[in-house]
Amino acid sequence: MKKIVGLMRRAVEDYNMIEEGERIAVGVSGGKDSLMLLCALSKLAEFYPKKFEVVAITLDMGFSGMDFSPVSKLCEELKVEYHIDKTDIKKIVFDIRKEKNPCALCANLRRGALHSAAKERGISKIALGHHFDDAVDTFMLSLIYEGRLGGFSPKTYLDRRDITLIRPLIYVEEKDIKNYVNKNSLPVVKSTCTVDGNSKRQYIKDLISYIDTDSPEVKKRLFTAMRNSLNGWKVDNLSKTADRLPKKEE
Repeated sequence: MKKIVGLMRRAVEDYNMIEEGERIAVGVSGGKDSLMLLCALSKLAEFYPKKFEVVAITLDMGFSGMDFSPVSKLCEELKVEYHIDKTDIKKIVFDIRKEKNPCALCANLRRGALHSAAKERGISKIALGHHFDDAVDTFMLSLIYEGRLGGFSPKTYLDRRDITLIRPLIYVEEKDIKNYVNKNSLPVVKSTCTVDGNSKRQYIKDLISYIDTDSPEVKKRLFTAMRNSLNGWKVDNLSKTADRLPKKEE
């Protein structure tokens, strides 16, 4: 946790993600990344100079067999306000629209529902669980499938909704998240979506992992290329860029 919170604090300060007195909504899907974000952001709130409050929001998309009561218990232990909002996303995507490639529509509906859930509670800042590997994967998805240099930013302001999105885990590697979640038995809620793990994103993850076997540090190089190419990624103190990237383990 110390390592992860340290990397998170660097990202928060590099991109000025948190302001004094804010309530920040964490979108908690029940997956490892959102649970890690919830725990790490709650820990950061205990000592960060700018005081802020964490509020957890889960969207119940209508998939059967997903029990969020362990997440509710975790929030009680963390003393974090928790809300579960029921939606018709599964019904719209699979039952009404019968989408053959449902991920894009599902993501759009989830975003809209999460934004609405936050605004209904007077919250204008949302923390998302995207990490270092997600940033690289998204960059490669845009390059390979769209023929452009694109991806998300560490901090994004949506003027039409008056909402700011932050991604405090962008310097944290997925393997460190997996290690922490497994060692501390965080209550991961397995998605029962029928296409979970079979998306283009999973293909890109597998491709990058394959390349990494022959070319170690490829993720770090892709991350550097992405940050040098995309708007919203400039760090004021560029001399410390290397300190912001995950270190190679000896």
